[in-house]
Amino acid sequence: NPELLPTAVNITWSSINFKTILQWQPKPSGYRYTVEIHGQTSDTKKKCILTEETECDVTDALRNVKETYTAHILSVTPSGMDNFEEPPFAVSEKFTPYSQTVLGKPEIWNYAQKGSKLNVVFQDPLTPYTFPNGSFQSIRDIFQHDLEYKLSYWKDQSSGKKDATTKSHTFEISVDSAKNYCFYIQGIVPSRRETRDGQESMVLCTSVGRNILDEYGAEVFIIIAVIAIAIITLAIVLSVVLCKRKKVKAARERKPLNSV
Repeated sequence: NPELLPTAVNITWSSINFKTILQWQPKPSGYRYTVEIHGQTSDTKKKCILTEETECDVTDALRNVKETYTAHILSVTPSGMDNFEEPPFAVSEKFTPYSQTVLGKPEIWNYAQKGSKLNVVFQDPLTPYTFPNGSFQSIRDIFQHDLEYKLSYWKDQSSGKKDATTKSHTFEISVDSAKNYCFYIQGIVPSRRETRDGQESMVLCTSVGRNILDEYGAEVFIIIAVIAIAIITLAIVLSVVLCKRKKVKAARERKPLNSV
C-alpha cells in the first residue's frame, strides 16, 4: 500500500554559485524516491526518477533563478509509477536561487604592491548555466549590477582590518609603501537580507622589501647570536686545548735530545 511508505524528512537545499543539490533522509528500503520541482509559474519538472539516493542535483530545473520553487519528494514503489494513486510525498521549504544561492570564492588572478598602491585583479566564479554558445555564465552575468566585491586587507602581522568595495574586476588601494599587506576577497549582494556575503577567497600577502627581522622577529636573531657565541666559544676552547697538546708533544719530543 503506497500510503504506508515512509516520506522524506530533513529536506535541505544546498546551493553555491547556482549549483543546487537537494538532500533529505532516510535511505529508502523497499521503495524509491522521485523528486518534483514546482515553480510558481513554470511547469513541474521531475528529477532523479526512482532514485535510491537521498540527494538530487536539481540545478537545471531552476534555470529561472528569480522564481521561487518547492520540491516534492515522492515515496514510490519501483513499479508504483504506473499506479494512478497519488504517492505519499514530503514538501521542502521554499527556495529562490537568486536570493539564496551562496556566492563562491572569487579567484585572484594577479596582485602587486608598487609604491603606495596595492593592485588586485580577480575573476568572477562561474555557474553551471551556459550561454547559447556553450560558454558558462559567471555570477556577474546573472546578478549584473546587484553584485559587488569586498576586499578586506590589513598590514602583515597586525590585526587592524580595512575594507574596500568594487563593481569591477580590480582593486587599487592606497597603502603604506614600507609595509607588507595581506588580503582576501568575497562577493556581496547588498540587496539581500540574508547570505549577503559570499565565501572568502584564499588569503594572500605581498612581500616588498621584506627582511628576515620583519618575517621572523627578534627571537630568531637572539637564537642565532647565542648559537654563534657558542660556536666561537667552542672554537676558542678547542684551539686552546689543541695548542696545549702541541706544546706537550713538542716538549716530549725534545726530552730524548737533552739526555744524549
